[in-house]
Amino acid sequence: MAKIVIVGAGIGGIPMALEMKENARKEDEVVVIADTPTFHFVPSNPWVAVNWRKPEDIKVELAPMFKKKKIGFIQQKVTRFHPENNQVELADGSQVDYDFLVIATGPKLAFDEVPGLGPNGHTQSVCHVDHAGESGEFWDKFVEDPGPIIVGAAQGASCFGPAYEYMFIAETDLRQRKIRDKVKMTYVTSEPYIGHLGLGGVGDTKGMLEAEMRNKHINWICNAKIDKIEAGMMYVTEVDENGQEKKKHELPFKHSMILPAFKGVDALLGIDKLVNPRGFVIVDENQRNPTFKNIYSIGVCIAIPPLEQTPVPTGTPKTGYMIESMVTATAHNIRAELDGKQPKEKGTWNALCLADFGDSGVAFLAMPQIPPRNVQWASSGKWVHLAKIGYEKYFMRKVRKGISEPYYEKLTLKMFGIMRLKG
Repeated sequence: MAKIVIVGAGIGGIPMALEMKENARKEDEVVVIADTPTFHFVPSNPWVAVNWRKPEDIKVELAPMFKKKKIGFIQQKVTRFHPENNQVELADGSQVDYDFLVIATGPKLAFDEVPGLGPNGHTQSVCHVDHAGESGEFWDKFVEDPGPIIVGAAQGASCFGPAYEYMFIAETDLRQRKIRDKVKMTYVTSEPYIGHLGLGGVGDTKGMLEAEMRNKHINWICNAKIDKIEAGMMYVTEVDENGQEKKKHELPFKHSMILPAFKGVDALLGIDKLVNPRGFVIVDENQRNPTFKNIYSIGVCIAIPPLEQTPVPTGTPKTGYMIESMVTATAHNIRAELDGKQPKEKGTWNALCLADFGDSGVAFLAMPQIPPRNVQWASSGKWVHLAKIGYEKYFMRKVRKGISEPYYEKLTLKMFGIMRLKG
């Protein structure tokens, strides 16, 4: 009998628990540790931030689903990992032993790296459902007396899609309220160009997003380093392609949503040979830590080097389907180890993304996500907005039912050559 512990219950942790239970032997125990009683569908946070959804609309209670699937559930915060002892320490001081550990914690939001950034500073956030809920309350007051908006991503950010989504969704909401003419909108980003996304672009995301922003009268500043944020004022240094100062900007605003850089969670920071200096878990091509070989990791908390050096630092995003491919590889590899074999499965790290713009959107496919690619494609239109709504309902239904990848999903994606495992 083996005890397999999964820390985290998000986009990665939930499918990980379900696939691990399917792949484990009957006598094995699968346990999830998370500091929240609910799963929440992160891709819908931009909708919550303009009150197109309420926080409870995108939450699913975890305990009933886990009980039905015979998966253990401990609702507590992990305060420290002890890989040398095969233990995790919980907030109440107790220890949980494991034979295999899967770290799926997600990131720590590094708001502190820019003075004045974040919900405790002067900007809103869509990184967590609670932040998005607070942003929705702020939005109600903002639309009564609107003014300039700044949206974007700070230096070191690796997740750019939600910034574009929120900007266009907010723009759509303002148009629907007939007050768009009262709001100057500016997009401020560490990306070297619009549509870079931390990926060097996918297809013509540069042209498509620039055209959309011109059509919507949205200004932008790329290669931007945010120096500090005060109430109603953002101080930004724009650099050239060599990283040298090009222009200083003082940007007044009445509302701002800026995505921060990410770090590893506090429970991981400083653990030698498990994490890198920013606290991200070091993994090999099989999702396994090279030193502590019974530890695997998936999702935003793993260490991936930046795609390229950019004038202002940017990171590489970890998108939904990419994470799901990590999940499937990890579940198969742990089962191989349970059977006395060596792990050999590798996730494809393909990316299939829907970016909603409120009444239209952009879809892109990158196979694999990190170039050079075998396939890259991008398309835009109203159909993307409808597809994103459908995907939200579909994914949350899977969580409620306790299903990771139904056979019809696998067959449909396989028809398009989109698979989770290499080979």
